[in-house]
Amino acid sequence: MAKENQSYSAKDIYVLEGLDPVRKRPGMYIGSTGPDGLHHLVWEVTDNSFDEYMAGYAKSIYITLLPQNRVKTVDDGRGIPVDKHPQTGKSALETVLTTLHAGGKFGGEAYKVSGGLHGVGVSVVCALSSWMRAEVCRDGFIHAQEYSKGKVKTKVKNEGKCSKRGTTIIFEPDPEIFKEIEFSKKRILNHLRQQSYLSKGIRVFFRDEREKGKEEDYSFYFEGGLGSYVKYLIGNSASRHENIFYCEGEKDGILVEAAFQYTEEFECLEESFANNINTGEGGMHLTGFRSALTRTLNDYAKKNDMLKGMEGGLSGEDIREGLTAVVSVKLRDPQFEGQTKAKLGNVEAKTAVDQVVSERLSDFFERNPQDAKAIIEKSILSARARKAAKAARETVLRKGVLEGLALPGKLADCSSKKPEDSELYIVEGESAGGSGRQGRDRRFQAILPLRGKILNVERARIDKMLASKEIRALVIALGTAIGEDFSLERLRYHKIVIMSDADVDGNHIRTLLLTLFYRYFKPIIEKGYLYIAQPPLYKIQIGKQINYAYTERGREDIVRKTEKSGNPMIQRYKGLGEMNPGELWETTLNPENRTLIRVNIEDAQSADKVFDMLMGGEVLPRKKFIQAYADKVKNLDI
Repeated sequence: MAKENQSYSAKDIYVLEGLDPVRKRPGMYIGSTGPDGLHHLVWEVTDNSFDEYMAGYAKSIYITLLPQNRVKTVDDGRGIPVDKHPQTGKSALETVLTTLHAGGKFGGEAYKVSGGLHGVGVSVVCALSSWMRAEVCRDGFIHAQEYSKGKVKTKVKNEGKCSKRGTTIIFEPDPEIFKEIEFSKKRILNHLRQQSYLSKGIRVFFRDEREKGKEEDYSFYFEGGLGSYVKYLIGNSASRHENIFYCEGEKDGILVEAAFQYTEEFECLEESFANNINTGEGGMHLTGFRSALTRTLNDYAKKNDMLKGMEGGLSGEDIREGLTAVVSVKLRDPQFEGQTKAKLGNVEAKTAVDQVVSERLSDFFERNPQDAKAIIEKSILSARARKAAKAARETVLRKGVLEGLALPGKLADCSSKKPEDSELYIVEGESAGGSGRQGRDRRFQAILPLRGKILNVERARIDKMLASKEIRALVIALGTAIGEDFSLERLRYHKIVIMSDADVDGNHIRTLLLTLFYRYFKPIIEKGYLYIAQPPLYKIQIGKQINYAYTERGREDIVRKTEKSGNPMIQRYKGLGEMNPGELWETTLNPENRTLIRVNIEDAQSADKVFDMLMGGEVLPRKKFIQAYADKVKNLDI
């Protein structure tokens, strides 16, 4: 943004209340004291630097991970003011870092738009750090101050002359607040990359100095803004049309930036931001974008007589299939819903985005008729497939099946009717299913055997999926329905366990099932209801003593201990079907002994890319992945 006001001094800092509550209830300010909250400290400090860029001052940001769990951020912005604050009587620097709701974003003209926590951010980081140091290069001198747990340790000191300008913050999270302090390089890089796309033209540098001799450097610089971001999000997926749509404009003081492209995939990926804050639940700006896209595309299609036989035109759902889009707005007074700012509530943002995107998209279609034709044809195919999928769902689901009147015959259900107490084991093969049925605790454990490998849903629509007996049986057993009819409240089991053999085929089956759950039952994963069983690889017996090993190293350890008593008998389980009901219960089904791995989606975007690459239609990216990681595979069973 342009430099709208050069004034930025102590009078621009506004104080609303004290800092004491932060250490007592940190979760209220950073969400949690786990990994999410820990990394939130980094976001809050870097947000201030990005705000300086949005204000038209900073050009570069440097972030460094240091030994002793310290993080250092440096920018070349204006530098936090250090003169005496008229309201507190303290230095403005001390006021900003030790007072809640103190900053240049509450009034005056220092910032037109900003992210962060509206001045809460950097003071919260100070409160939750065992040590912090701030260095400001301003008016030709370096001014520095140190803090501990939100309290001042030293006065603001003049440490000599400096030729540049900007702010440096170094902080060390407090172990009294954060029980585990381990910064994720991948997580930080993903965040910085995203913010760099949203701030086209800024230079961001990241350095990891935590291990001496293993320092790593990364940098980001994107002139294409959201257009470059869409290209990154699409990755290796085949694009439907040649040109990425990109626009930027301003309406009533709101800056609007949007970009999209269609792929040959079925999924829709939409990301939205307000003042560089990721609004995961969307909001008015995303609503405005969808409205503009649906209306403009329908208008163009009707104008060019492309909707023959399509009563009512194309719906928003039809138009969003295969869409990868990013929408960003920058506005003076964003109204977020909830402390986590997951949704933007400003109605004026809807109007601004709708107007800017409509105008630019109409022009884009006129200049790129082949792109417009490809997008409309994709949407028409989606509409027809949606009707076919609806008919398929009605055939399978509308006959009372999901009301429990006709559960699949192969399902050995449990007697409990309480989802919170019930478990469903999805078992590979009829043989293992038979052992599972006999070995389980019938009160709360259900067994659903699957024959062979299920359909790869990454390459199929719902109507084809529901033609598969195995998938149909699973959908009915879960009770949630699928697609538009999906309801998590109807889920019949709150623990769903994938149990497959520990070989290549078993791994493939597990991957196919994970793809199915990720694409069509993601709320089950997000709720923490999906697990992977860990059956043993070996049975090791010497005399009457029996031990089970779940890894190669485990086998070696057990053998080393038992060899003192004689020669152990080692049985390698090639499949679950080789285990009798008692062994299966003792090792894999018994809640007191079993090992279950909960399936988590820490980074949904990365997970989406992996599923596209491994299970999608593009062969070359998968080939490159296999070549890159082939040497890391050991003890491969074929």
